[in-house]
Amino acid sequence: MSEKLLELVNLKTSFYTRHGKIPAVDGVSLHINRGETVGIVGESGCGKSVTSLSILRLIPNPPGKIEAGQILLEGENLLLKSKKDMRAIRGNRISMIFQEPMSSLNPVLTIGRQIIETVILHQRVGRNEAKAKAIEMLKLVGIPSPEKRLSSYPFQLSGGQRQRVMIAIALVCRPQLLIADEPTTALDVTIQAQILDLMKELKDRLGMSILLITHDLGVVADIAERIIVMYAGQVVEEGSVHSIFKTPLHPYTKGLLLSIPKIGLKKERLYIIPGTIPKPSEYPTGCRFSPRCEYKQQICLDKAPPVKQQELGRSYRCWIGSEEYAEYIKCQSI
Repeated sequence: MSEKLLELVNLKTSFYTRHGKIPAVDGVSLHINRGETVGIVGESGCGKSVTSLSILRLIPNPPGKIEAGQILLEGENLLLKSKKDMRAIRGNRISMIFQEPMSSLNPVLTIGRQIIETVILHQRVGRNEAKAKAIEMLKLVGIPSPEKRLSSYPFQLSGGQRQRVMIAIALVCRPQLLIADEPTTALDVTIQAQILDLMKELKDRLGMSILLITHDLGVVADIAERIIVMYAGQVVEEGSVHSIFKTPLHPYTKGLLLSIPKIGLKKERLYIIPGTIPKPSEYPTGCRFSPRCEYKQQICLDKAPPVKQQELGRSYRCWIGSEEYAEYIKCQSI
């Protein structure tokens, strides 16, 4: 039995605006085992990034607020930690790679200073030791001439190199968990493959866990062991990569997989999930995917579906397969 490193229990994060309360993350429960890579997938606006920021308690307050639930790191609830304790955890036990490296790196500070200050802040070591760690990590992520690169500024590096520097900053303190939020966005295909290979290599070498946030199922298939599918602030399906790709259970997951182009299969048009993800202030009463679902019945419009457990580690949030849904289908055929 794998040991859980991180567990979210019924996490709820909302934003308060002049238009009212916006439930961005609504009852999310998930876990990440030690040494495991888990991918969270879904369209933009489904709550992936807010979930990751909630884990690190980086939700701006106001207007955001973590309203309920638990965030357990090795059994310790991070929501009960002080701000000082959280500063010690961020970067040290949990690190994060943000979406855009150019905007995440400070443009007026050298690469070396940004890495060295991270080490000094979290590990309380001298500048010479911190510099040695920075050079070691730049070498580890494949930056050529790391000693010289310490004096470079972000604009002097390519997109792929900047992303490698972001990974170096995230991993220089050897965290237990790396949260990677769209780590390959805006990179070309060859650089994307290099970054993913690098993350897999460093995960095995450092023995850490990875939470990968992306909308690209191809990326998840390449690096993750389990997939969590989010839609409208909720987890709608969870399972191993093999089981999700082979037999998707939720209509939304099926739509995502059908929209992926396949080599050798000629089609005039790719499959498109009709409609758009609803605004958090306009979530429907029943199943949140029902306005876009081709299989919906009246029960889907009236009542929120329960989470159904399949075999160990496999679950989905849908009325399909239930007695109530079968009854509606039966009534329609009479």
